Amino acid sequence: MSASPSAITADSLGSARFRADYGLRYAYLAGSMFKGISSSRLVVAMGRAGLMGFLGTGGLTPERIEAGIHEIRTQLPDGQPYGVNLLANMARPEAEEQAVDVFLRHGVRNVEAAAFVRISPSLVRWRLTGLDTAPDGRIVRPRRILAKVSRPEVAAAFLSPPPENLVRELVAAGRLTEREARLGEHIAMADDICVEADSGGHTDQGVAYTLMPAMTELRERMQARHGYADPVGLGAAGGIGSPQAAAAAFVLGADFVVTGSINQCTPEAGTSDSVKDLLQTLDVQDTTYAPAGDLFELGARVQVARRGLFFPARANRLYELYQRNDSLEAIDPETRRTIEQQYFGRTFEEVWQETRDHYARVDPQALAAMEANPKQRLAMVFRWYFVHCTRLAMRGVEERRVNYQIHCGPAMGAFNQWVRGSQYEHWSDRPVAVVAELIMQGAARHLTDRLAAMTGSAPQTATATAA
Repeated sequence: MSASPSAITADSLGSARFRADYGLRYAYLAGSMFKGISSSRLVVAMGRAGLMGFLGTGGLTPERIEAGIHEIRTQLPDGQPYGVNLLANMARPEAEEQAVDVFLRHGVRNVEAAAFVRISPSLVRWRLTGLDTAPDGRIVRPRRILAKVSRPEVAAAFLSPPPENLVRELVAAGRLTEREARLGEHIAMADDICVEADSGGHTDQGVAYTLMPAMTELRERMQARHGYADPVGLGAAGGIGSPQAAAAAFVLGADFVVTGSINQCTPEAGTSDSVKDLLQTLDVQDTTYAPAGDLFELGARVQVARRGLFFPARANRLYELYQRNDSLEAIDPETRRTIEQQYFGRTFEEVWQETRDHYARVDPQALAAMEANPKQRLAMVFRWYFVHCTRLAMRGVEERRVNYQIHCGPAMGAFNQWVRGSQYEHWSDRPVAVVAELIMQGAARHLTDRLAAMTGSAPQTATATAA
């Protein structure tokens, strides 16, 4: 007769090293969401629960980032864990530099690097600044990088030491010391890699079942090649909206899991009640793909909510028109009226003036290029719609609700299905730390039950702390 398997507990899932490194109860993180949707309030709630969230800094000014970090540090006075997002900005690399300046000034320790396709100077500066050695010779890394990746070549860059050419440039500019540069040769760019499958927002539409094994093999090869003293952790994100999904990620070898979409339907999320009311009604089929406003000309895609919304269809229509026309003037009068009246709620001229005023303040050189290129001017007027629709959603402008742009993946629908008929059905009853507890405790129970079913034995009683 086979022995009864021990019950799996929530605090035993994933990597013990990962939990110890970040000071966490569970190997579970709340990932960042742009424009402060993953708000300082959300991050504080996670920290107080012995968990960690990342402040969403994408699209925020340095002043707002600074204010958010100050609020977090004030409300987590006992050193509870927290993190901050560093979003890649190829068009304006100075925005990355400004964010790193803020992080260094305020003693941030944990950064979630997102949307990077290559290693940037700002990332290298963040990674290497302050490197030192312990008495036993071990390299002490005062700052950590958790890199979100969805492609092996990007993962390989983060699993490698910092690029030598960037390090040399930073030393020559006085932004790194020679000692920091030498120590940097012996560490990977990232402490942890988060493998992002098909998620809300920007997505390569990857599949976790194929990505996780491939990334695991890549991680092992890179680890052996470079001989790092400390292993690089490997986590999973995208589609995690139920205990079963989290359990599957841990079975695939994840050291930790990261949730996203489900956290914007919580009281702490920095978006409108109107958006949350809509999100709690979604099912797993209620998302679709639309052009990405920030990478509009490149044809990049984001995953968004579609139930009851016209935004996805209208955004795709704008991209089709951009591909077929070389200027605003080339668009036929009837189509122009439809866009102005139904999509924008204002004329092309009014949109262009608003866009022009913005770039005159922040990037006059880019403005000059737009004014000299009718196709680029067309793109910028259409890109305005994406920014506008995000603002409408975050402000909860009900009369323009059909235009809401809400980044969301099917994990939201999976969570709604799971809690239907329970006390957690309404978003106001879903505190972000409670969502984490439900997912992790449920994953532990699911794995215990599955193991018992496969072995034909009854599991021993769990001793984990109850939710």
